Amino acid sequence: MGPTSKDAVKDVKKMSVDEAIRLVQIHERARQGRLRAKFMREIRLEEEREKQAALRGAPTLDPDVAATRIQKVWKGFVQRKITRREREEEMIFIGMVPTAEVKTKKVQPQMLAKKTEVDRRVTQEDNEVEYQQALVTVKEKIRQVEGPDMKEMMQDQIRQWFIECRDATGKFPDYPDEEDGGSAILFKEKTPEEIEAELKNKEDDKGKKKGKKGKKSGKKSGKKKGKKSGKKGKKGKKGDDEQEEEPGWKMKESKFIPAVAEAHNGYEGVWKTRDESANFSQKHDVALIKEDKRVEVESEIRVQVDELMREELNNLKMALDRDKGKKGKKGKKSGKKKKKKGKKSGKKGKKGKKDKDLTADRTIESLYEELVQQGVLSKCPQIWMNEFIGDYSYLGTTLRLADIEPMPSLSDVRQLVSLYGVLPLGSQFVHENMPQIKSLLLAGPRGVGKKMLLYALCTESGANLFDLSAENIAGKYPGKSGLTMLIHMVTKVARQLQPSVIYIGDAEKTFIKKAPKGDKTDPKRLKKDLPKVLKGFKPEDRILLVGTSRNPFDAELKPFVKTYEKIVLIPRPDYASRFILWQRLISQHGGLITNHLDISSLTKITDGYTQGHIVEAVKYILSERRISQLPKKPLTAVEFVSPLARIDPIYKEEEEAFKVIEKQFWPEKQVLKTKVTKSVDKK
Repeated sequence: MGPTSKDAVKDVKKMSVDEAIRLVQIHERARQGRLRAKFMREIRLEEEREKQAALRGAPTLDPDVAATRIQKVWKGFVQRKITRREREEEMIFIGMVPTAEVKTKKVQPQMLAKKTEVDRRVTQEDNEVEYQQALVTVKEKIRQVEGPDMKEMMQDQIRQWFIECRDATGKFPDYPDEEDGGSAILFKEKTPEEIEAELKNKEDDKGKKKGKKGKKSGKKSGKKKGKKSGKKGKKGKKGDDEQEEEPGWKMKESKFIPAVAEAHNGYEGVWKTRDESANFSQKHDVALIKEDKRVEVESEIRVQVDELMREELNNLKMALDRDKGKKGKKGKKSGKKKKKKGKKSGKKGKKGKKDKDLTADRTIESLYEELVQQGVLSKCPQIWMNEFIGDYSYLGTTLRLADIEPMPSLSDVRQLVSLYGVLPLGSQFVHENMPQIKSLLLAGPRGVGKKMLLYALCTESGANLFDLSAENIAGKYPGKSGLTMLIHMVTKVARQLQPSVIYIGDAEKTFIKKAPKGDKTDPKRLKKDLPKVLKGFKPEDRILLVGTSRNPFDAELKPFVKTYEKIVLIPRPDYASRFILWQRLISQHGGLITNHLDISSLTKITDGYTQGHIVEAVKYILSERRISQLPKKPLTAVEFVSPLARIDPIYKEEEEAFKVIEKQFWPEKQVLKTKVTKSVDKK
């Protein structure tokens, strides 16, 4: 049966307020009584335990057992500590754990090296001051002590030459001109090559005299034989050329080899067998200074002696002419020589057309100020080349043996930028002796450090940075005349304030096939003027056009490659470079590398990410709050995964596109590669 439809009605007894209060008081007093009884019972039990303990007395333990227990605990603690330390040393030795940084600055080898370098610089400056003073004092001493003897010896030698020539020819010789070297030519020691050349000239002169007699008789037979032999020789030459000369890139002779050879010969002749063990402070050697300064003093004294002996020779000639009753004719040959020289110097070359100076009435300071105000001449951040982190490609040789051309490593990129940019801009000597490089393109995907390399190039060479990117000059100097004025101002200031770098960001947009609609920056504005700017760079100008490009395949390749002579492809970092990158960046941003942070795994999972992506992740994780938690909560690799997951990596297809562009940019590289492989196969 179901529930009843009507509930039973119960009578509820009503309670007054006083009764309710009394009931609450009763229950509360009962609760307090129970708690008090429990508390008193615990006190009584504690007192009983204390009485029993007092009756039993203090607990006794055998001293040997106590000592054994103490030794057991202590030995266990010490052994665990030793084991932990040995384990850490083993992991550091095999490279699985980074070396712990020593907190004491005195023990750090880096600090000692820096201190030693500073001390060495101070010592070098002091030694340089002493050396410069010694150059002056030693030269003056040689002039005072050995100068009179040198002068007397030279005069005796020249007078002896006068007498020998007078006895041999019957007249006094003509004195050598000062431009030809004066009397130094007479007593110059000839090299074996010069002696051989003189002997050949004498033999040729004799052969010419003998050959004049039999010219007519031997003309016809000589012609016929010469024609036949010439034809044979031509055929032979063609065959040799076909065998030896092959198409491909050939290295030019270096202009630095003579300087290196000269320095090597100087080392072999002076320093190789020299004992410097007693010269610990590296002071200057007075004997070497005397050898060099003696030559200088001798050349200075020889000029004075030549003037005196020239007058003496003229006096002797006049006296001889007086004795013979002839008038002396002075300086016929020398006059003829001077006339000939005058004729040569009088010839004037054709003058080339000079470009008009659009800012002839303005100073360089005013042009500089205007370019700074317009944002064209910008201040470059101070970034050094060693801050571009990258390691060598250790698998490059192995891949080439397997006929696979590897991507260039970041270390190669750093070396190329230094070779093509830093050295020619920073050193006038290198710029004059190496082939002129007018333009350089840094190509690579986003985040690989193209701008960082540009700033490092400017910092290392001390160059001024002119930004002619389409975004930077948009709306500035409008019209054709305005663009002409801008280019003129930039080239003029860059030439006056060498070294200089002209930068064009997104260089492919200048030569893009189709400009996107609605682009207000007008990227193709400099397309026609860039080749003219490069032609205007003279060999003595230390100016470099640097472009950066993340999509070089969007540009028209022919004008693009003609504009940029050297193209450096910057790839994404490989495993070795990423490993070093994670270590350095975490340390630089205040992080601590411990055993909890598995950098090897972190490097492995970040394959495809560039340097810029890794920098973003490190900055995001290592905030001030996270750095303050490092002592209690060390870093782990998992923390860096979430910020990296929000960034799109560089996929393999994009990198393959750069490889295709590389083959189109350097077709001669493929020819050279096949040539090398053929030679290897033959061997």
